[in-house]
Amino acid sequence: MFQEYDIIVAGAGHAGCEAALAAAKMGSNVLLVTMNMQTIAQMSCNPAMGGIAKGQIVREIDALGGNSGIVSDKSMIQFRMLNKSKGPGMWSPRTQNDRNLFAQLWRASLEKSTVDIWQDTVISLIVSRGTVTGVRTAMGHEISARAVVLTSGTFLNGVIHIGEKQFGGGRISENKATGITEQLLSLGFESDRLKTGTPPRVDGRSLNYGKMEIQYGDEEIVGFSYLPVQKIAPQEQRNCWITYTSPEVHEILKTGFEQSPMYQGRIKGSGPRYCPSIEDKISRFADKDRHQLFVEPEGWDTVEIYVNGFSTSLPESVQYAALRTVPGFEQCKMFRPGYAIEYDYFPPTQLDFTLETKLIQNLFFAGQINGTTGYEEAACQGLMAGINAHRKVKQEEPVILKRNEAYIGVLIDDLINKGTDEPYRMFTSRAEFRTLLRQDNADLRLTELGYQIGLASDERYQLYKKKQEDVESCKTMLAQLPVEPSEIAGYLESVSASPLSEKTRAAKLLLRPEVEINALLDALPALRQRKSNFDPLVWEQAAIQLKYDVYIEKEKELVKKMATLEDLMIPETFDYHKLSSLSTEARQKLTRIKPRTLGQASRISGVNPSDVQILMVYMGR
Repeated sequence: MFQEYDIIVAGAGHAGCEAALAAAKMGSNVLLVTMNMQTIAQMSCNPAMGGIAKGQIVREIDALGGNSGIVSDKSMIQFRMLNKSKGPGMWSPRTQNDRNLFAQLWRASLEKSTVDIWQDTVISLIVSRGTVTGVRTAMGHEISARAVVLTSGTFLNGVIHIGEKQFGGGRISENKATGITEQLLSLGFESDRLKTGTPPRVDGRSLNYGKMEIQYGDEEIVGFSYLPVQKIAPQEQRNCWITYTSPEVHEILKTGFEQSPMYQGRIKGSGPRYCPSIEDKISRFADKDRHQLFVEPEGWDTVEIYVNGFSTSLPESVQYAALRTVPGFEQCKMFRPGYAIEYDYFPPTQLDFTLETKLIQNLFFAGQINGTTGYEEAACQGLMAGINAHRKVKQEEPVILKRNEAYIGVLIDDLINKGTDEPYRMFTSRAEFRTLLRQDNADLRLTELGYQIGLASDERYQLYKKKQEDVESCKTMLAQLPVEPSEIAGYLESVSASPLSEKTRAAKLLLRPEVEINALLDALPALRQRKSNFDPLVWEQAAIQLKYDVYIEKEKELVKKMATLEDLMIPETFDYHKLSSLSTEARQKLTRIKPRTLGQASRISGVNPSDVQILMVYMGR
């Protein structure tokens, strides 16, 4: 019934979809096994993509030739570029999405590809002599493959908690997956438990939006994809709203603490530090008398509302009573309650940088099984696991992104070197080279690589080459264009900038913090005539490179210094126990993680600078 596949992907969430499609586009025969074909690419939590640092990840996925950015753009109902008041290294795109349309578009993308899809549950792996050779399913099938990518999400021994109720499940109304954890433990893996949660969904018809602050989308819709994807017009966007909890809301929530699975110890796993439940917020931040709630529509043709910021596992009656005390929610009707879910994950220090497991050859992990949280973090791991699984079975060199090349590289490097004992979420602060890793230049950083490995299309590559040439043309034009003090005086005065005392060049004007490229294009007649010659994003890219050139060059110099450590390779079979001068903790962690380079060794938690110095001296011999 089944052929032997190059790659089997188990799980069709965000990681599984990216893994399957990437491997298929690159030329592998791929089977995607999912428990339910109706929930492929389900947005299990909030109906949104991107946000701070996460938006950079989606753009990187797109630049490499992945699909998340395209699907997000086609299903967006609102777009916002966050952090525009800060420098461009902090700008982060975010879309509010139509939940159902997002999933439909992902499924359509898979069905238009060569990916085979089979609805079933993977209950165990077939392993021979330390190498995975296929999977067994609940329907009794044994399916052979040269590599397997496991993207189990929150389904491994998942337990759902609502107040004192608890029942097995990977998502509400969906079964948990059993067998995989137990088998992997028997093969020598370590596992642990994590917890995440989701807020109640409410009927938008029952809300009083007049009591809330309105949140409009941006006038300029950039989106994620570097391809010319058809996007909504600014005036078509759906609004979101903001409201707040109050001391009264908090008091009602506290009445449910005795029945809370978190406070009664029924939940053992760690929850996401940066996306806590509402009951966690009012306990940890007892000095705050209110917390912000984002009221987000779930799509174009539904009244369902996602109450962002109200994640909870308290009893339904407590959730309902508390919600009805929130301004605008006095008459609210609840579609379904919030809940917490606890599930198995495998500490990612057990992986190589390709996301292949160290214990079992050709077995790859991606997504929440590695301890991450968020669609974007899962999707980028799926993409890299799909790429590397394909290249492993085709006997090609792996693709490993460095920390100075992509947020994806930062994420994977953090996971492998540091591990995580709580759901890992990406932030701009995690990236030491964030001036280089901007959302606006992901294509300039990664599309060449995506094209070389056969993932980025010819169309995408040609657009990248043209943008590269156009940006250089713009920079040359701005560097050469003379500006007389008199022709720019009015504009400089309007932005409270000091006047010019002598003739200068347009590029030098851009170095002033008050001067923005769009205003400069309108202020100078010579530029106004040429404004339409280039795409607005090309002008923006040229201006960023000119304005922040000093900072960009400083980071590049830092990258070169760091590269010294990154280039010092450590043999895979190196015996750290023979170096008695290393700390005991360093010997244990270096032996377990097996870093490839001294740079990676230096980022392992518990490995001190003195340990790195000892290794450096020894490697120098």
